[in-house]
Amino acid sequence: MTTPTKTRAARPLNGAVAAGAAIAPRPVPDPPRDIDAMQQFPHTSSFANILIDHFSQRPDAFVSGEGYLCRYRGQTIGRLVPDCIAAFGVDPDAISDANAYILDEIGKPPDFVLEVASESTGRNDYTTKRHAYARYGVREYWRFDATGGDYHDAPLAGDVLVGGAYSPIELREGADGLLMGYSAALGLELHWDDGLLRLYDPVAQRYLMTLSENRIGRLAAEARAEGAEARAEGATAALEEERAARLASEARAEGATAALEEERAARLASEAENRRLRQELNRRQSGQ
Repeated sequence: MTTPTKTRAARPLNGAVAAGAAIAPRPVPDPPRDIDAMQQFPHTSSFANILIDHFSQRPDAFVSGEGYLCRYRGQTIGRLVPDCIAAFGVDPDAISDANAYILDEIGKPPDFVLEVASESTGRNDYTTKRHAYARYGVREYWRFDATGGDYHDAPLAGDVLVGGAYSPIELREGADGLLMGYSAALGLELHWDDGLLRLYDPVAQRYLMTLSENRIGRLAAEARAEGAEARAEGATAALEEERAARLASEARAEGATAALEEERAARLASEAENRRLRQELNRRQSGQ
């Protein structure tokens, strides 16, 4: 089961007593994988990772891209394997420890489930599974078909639980075939965009970025920071160079001033010596 938005050390759940010690029940095994899982994986993995990142600051949020949904531990008949599941107001560690979303232990149904279409499971998603998720009490059930409707009855569809049965969520159609629907459970819009499933934040008015987009954005930000640092260092070096040039100029000016003072002192000394010699000559001539 995909890592939840919050993790802590595992702890026993409904542990049985054996030899005087509490023993945690064994986690539910991972669902089997088939060839359809490979077809769905790029969409389910990207969608789940975006949600995990978006709700990472909520300690009561659980998001997973795989694992069973069942009523009780040990159930084999009637359990479901959502492509993506989200729940709020839950203990994500307890779900992760069990390796399944077990209604009897968690105490509430999931708030959101998504199924991604594949060739062999597509029809089942919008017929049998639609009724099954309603019986499980899943608040919202969404379906995405990258082919545009070859496997599902629509490229994008959503249902909200009303009185124990699903009622379709209204979708809007934008330019270039863009389909949009609002998920009240997530507080986000789901967009079918040329075969891609994207999440849009109507409050921030921006798309939530994928892991690769986040990485590209982070690298670009780091490059900008390094460029700014280099420019700052260059500006500092230029200032230091200017200061050194100014000090050198001042030193040269001081040196020139000192030379003038030295020349003036020598001239005054020479003039004084000439006066002394003239006075001495005058005395001698007066003594004759």
